[in-house]
Amino acid sequence: MPCTIMLQKMKKTSLSIVILSYNVSGLLSKCLISLQKAIRWIACEVIVIDNASSDASAEMVEKKFPWVTLVRNTKNLGFAAGNNVARKIVDGEFILFLNPDTFVYESTIRETLDYISKHKNVGVITCKMELPDGRGLDKDARRAFITPWIGLTHLFLKLDRIFPKSKLFSKYWYGYLSPDKLHEIDVAQGAYFLTRRSILDKLDWFDEDYFLDGEDIDLCWRIKNSGWKIVYFPEVKIIHFKGVSKGKADGMTKKKVKLSEKIRYRTTGVDSMRMFYTKSLWSRYPLILNLIILLGIGFLKFLRVTKTIVFG
Repeated sequence: MPCTIMLQKMKKTSLSIVILSYNVSGLLSKCLISLQKAIRWIACEVIVIDNASSDASAEMVEKKFPWVTLVRNTKNLGFAAGNNVARKIVDGEFILFLNPDTFVYESTIRETLDYISKHKNVGVITCKMELPDGRGLDKDARRAFITPWIGLTHLFLKLDRIFPKSKLFSKYWYGYLSPDKLHEIDVAQGAYFLTRRSILDKLDWFDEDYFLDGEDIDLCWRIKNSGWKIVYFPEVKIIHFKGVSKGKADGMTKKKVKLSEKIRYRTTGVDSMRMFYTKSLWSRYPLILNLIILLGIGFLKFLRVTKTIVFG
């Protein structure tokens, strides 16, 4: 029995699960089906925020999952603003931001919630993420902040691909640490992001200047600078059908995407990188280095635009 039905008589829930969805009806359905087992004995609520989908996602949720609280946005607000809609709705002490393109295993939510509940200095916890069809780990489950050195080795020289286990060159994806080891990280991916409601309220939730990509990095930056730990907890996992909501096809959801939209989505990460650097790191480095970094980010955006135009 889904938790929202089981807990109708309870005054307060311990967990609110927020799923922001955009044109991934099939995957959203599979995600919610997996959640039914994962939350069976947890005092929680599930909130789906539909970001003005055109594929009848909202209608599907209403018909198949009446125990879910559905919110319909009138336009695509992006990830940050879309998730922030839940701010006035959620009732839980803990908030789990979950992507609709995920499959949640039965023990994942229970064990991560138990860990963060027992460790009072942990502000965010995430889990191991695996890509479908045996494609291995989603490396973005654990990331470091993009400093000038990490930007050089990861984005431009790509030395972490050549030396994947080097502590010097593979800091961004923590390649020098086993993916099976519990450890602290800088950034937890928004695909599975379990945090405390009190932290979100204090820090004003996601920064809505970010449309897509970068908002989880920005929030983690503010959380860590407030003295909280961010933990990668690999003892449980999810499957992440990554990239679908950015217009990619994964065999389960097919979408025709205009060139302008492809360019927008494939460069939004670069734009977010520039925004994060100027907001959070600019004051830490000399002006000449900052200008070089901005030129590098601009060049990276040019390459992505060109590649999208030429190869689609």
